[in-house]
Amino acid sequence: MAKGSLSPRQKMINLMYLVFIAMLALNMSKEVLSAFGLLNDKIATANAETEARNMAFMDGLSTKASDEPAQYAAVYAKAQEIETVSNELDSYLTTLKSNAIKDLKDPTDYEVMDKPDHFDRLFFTGDKYKAEGQEFIDKMNEYRTNMIAILSDTAVAKKVAGVEEIKKSLESNFSTEKETNRDGKEIEWLNYNYEGFPLIASLTKLTQLQADVKNTKSELLSKMLSGQQAAALSFSNYSTIMDVEKSAYYAGETFNGAILLGRTDASTVPQEVNLTLDGRPLTEGQYSVQGGRVVLNIGAGSPGDHKIEGTLVYGEGGEKVEVPVKTGFATISKPNSAVISADKMNVVYRGVDNPMTVSIPGIPDNNVNASAAGLSKVSGSKYVMRPGSGREVTITASGTLPDGQRISTPAVFRIKDIPPPVGAIRGETGIVRMQRQGLEISTVSAVLPDFDFDVNLNVTGFSFKVSGQPTVIVSGTRLDSAAKGALRRAKRGDAVQIFDINAKVQGSSVVLKKTAPVIIELTN
Repeated sequence: MAKGSLSPRQKMINLMYLVFIAMLALNMSKEVLSAFGLLNDKIATANAETEARNMAFMDGLSTKASDEPAQYAAVYAKAQEIETVSNELDSYLTTLKSNAIKDLKDPTDYEVMDKPDHFDRLFFTGDKYKAEGQEFIDKMNEYRTNMIAILSDTAVAKKVAGVEEIKKSLESNFSTEKETNRDGKEIEWLNYNYEGFPLIASLTKLTQLQADVKNTKSELLSKMLSGQQAAALSFSNYSTIMDVEKSAYYAGETFNGAILLGRTDASTVPQEVNLTLDGRPLTEGQYSVQGGRVVLNIGAGSPGDHKIEGTLVYGEGGEKVEVPVKTGFATISKPNSAVISADKMNVVYRGVDNPMTVSIPGIPDNNVNASAAGLSKVSGSKYVMRPGSGREVTITASGTLPDGQRISTPAVFRIKDIPPPVGAIRGETGIVRMQRQGLEISTVSAVLPDFDFDVNLNVTGFSFKVSGQPTVIVSGTRLDSAAKGALRRAKRGDAVQIFDINAKVQGSSVVLKKTAPVIIELTN
């Protein structure tokens, strides 16, 4: 650009272009350096979190090995081998990074880390490696070889799912074989990855290697533990057991029972059964062992609580192990009367389906009969009462106890009318503030506030009154054209009344009391 018969002015212009291009290249380089630095920080943060999880995992596994050495001691030993091999390479990489930035005034100023001098001088001398460069390669090879050796152990391979995939990952992530550059030329691994690179780029690569070490360690430890737990536990031979402090609870008490797992396979058979019922030893004719369970065959006894205590003796490692037994059951007297209750108080409402429950303690629901005017059975102990005229209805429940005794008990319920409904607009009752556009499209309904159960009410019509205008009779649940015309003539703040609401109970001919009106205050 600056040679030949160019004028001095043109040469100066060309030189300025060169300086400008160089400045652009410099700015772009600093942006790239900052990007590498941010990436390095992000990976380092993730590494710290992974390491914290690994430490917690090892602490938990150590506790398990101490509590259950037969199940977890071998797994913990292999986990310690993995930890030792991983920590050795991780510590070496940390030292490399610390030495690289120890002379920098600000280790977070990534824009000054553009020189490759440190690692070039550390690893290379001409076309050969220094001792430090060869040490780096040896550390990588040693880690990869040792980890694959641990994974090749038969005891580990059985407990690690996808062990071959993990081996392949180790071979790939920690390979030191020659690399092929973009020109198709093979280059030594260390030269390809660390020769001539800016310092921050090399630091980021080292941090990523640490991430690979920590993630591999985390994956292996997790899979080893889950594999051991799967081998130690087989839920196909377990059933649930309810463990309670007492055999019966009163209404209003908190039930504090716990659901446990117990083995029921035929191989879990006690060598000895030493049980007592209320302090009296049980004989062999009063129990039998079936599928790992001790099945009792005893009389229920007199009413009250009965205690079953003692021990079951099992063999383990040539020794006898006693498992304590402390449980019991309750015996209740035979009922001689029925219990009849209304699900919604001792009142039934005229014209609607009132849910009822009719049962007699000690008698199955299919052996209980209930009768009354308007009463029909749904299923089991559930009935529906639809009372007619009158102020009371008597329901009679009868049944037969297992010993043949007949029980018949009446119960009287009051019959009440459904309370007066309340008009509603847009689901709101009383005085409602809303815009006239909303009122035009809103639905008029009727509700029963605080009623004991749901009742569907249908609205067939209502009266619509705007102050100073004639009342409009509307059929249906929305404003018709005449009502909308009256509404358009209303002013902001006017009170509009919806009254004489015709409401009926869906599916019933009962006549409801007069529905309370709803008043709308127009806000526009």
